[in-house]
Amino acid sequence: MRILLVTALVGTLSIRHHVEAFSLQMNAKPIGSSSDGIPPPFRAAPSTSSSLRFQPPPKSVLSLRLASTATDVLQTSPTLSETKQGTLGLLTFDLDDTLYPIDPVLNDANNVFVQKMAVYGYSINPQDIVEAGKRIRESAGKNGVAMSHTEVRLEAIRSEMERNMLEKKLAECAEDWATEVKDLTAPLKASAKKWAKSAVSETVVESIYSAWERERHHSAERHLYPEIITALQKIREEHPDVVIGAVTDGKANPMLMVFSLAPYFDFCMSWEDDAAGRTEFYKELGNVDGNADLQWIYKAAIEKGKEIADAKKELKKDIDMDDAP
Repeated sequence: MRILLVTALVGTLSIRHHVEAFSLQMNAKPIGSSSDGIPPPFRAAPSTSSSLRFQPPPKSVLSLRLASTATDVLQTSPTLSETKQGTLGLLTFDLDDTLYPIDPVLNDANNVFVQKMAVYGYSINPQDIVEAGKRIRESAGKNGVAMSHTEVRLEAIRSEMERNMLEKKLAECAEDWATEVKDLTAPLKASAKKWAKSAVSETVVESIYSAWERERHHSAERHLYPEIITALQKIREEHPDVVIGAVTDGKANPMLMVFSLAPYFDFCMSWEDDAAGRTEFYKELGNVDGNADLQWIYKAAIEKGKEIADAKKELKKDIDMDDAP
């Protein structure tokens, strides 16, 4: 399968550079800026003309490593003059700060989080969860850095709910004993802590998390950069057989954005999909003499793209056979 990088313009789609490579992250730093160089990354930015202009946003250390890996692949690829023009086979996008701005999206999701917490009687703000997540990763030692976003957030919600319940129970006990919380006996505090742990419902924890994640996707749809849908429509029109996927180190999934991105995407490859891959990456990242191997995520995306392309071909063949006289 030939993989191409594209620059989408309103009203036209031009293949500016053809490479036999897979671009893991479309917001990687562009290689060169001449007319025959790699096109700018697919990240929308305010424009004063009718063309789509894309600029790379600031990314996390992980994202920069992902972008670096993609760039290394591209640098070793044949130039345009050394390859033949091919069809667009696989096109991948990053999501956060690429198809939409992440700050307002997280703000909306966090507001829903606070409201949901209040429904269950908890006064916990999003920053409490962030700080709890940091403590959870630290307490997990070497394995903490490889924990997924979902694992950390669920555990953080649970621990903060337990802390909230414990504080309330200790306050009640102190009032019953007409004393201060600090003066309660160690056995009583231990008993209260055990009670708080058992009092937190797993169903409630998952309900709160689900509300946060659901709003994250709804908000992303509301905040899509205005040119994105037009560009995706043009890509689909001019390249009907292309497989479009998302490769992300975040929690977003375009397949869940049913009112906007879902019709244009075929799959999503997430950093959370492979715990073994995350663990190996961070183990190598901690070695100053090594270079963390990220091939597991973009190789998986390529394989997924090939699998979907083959399935589309088989389906088309079956349809053609059924339509044959």
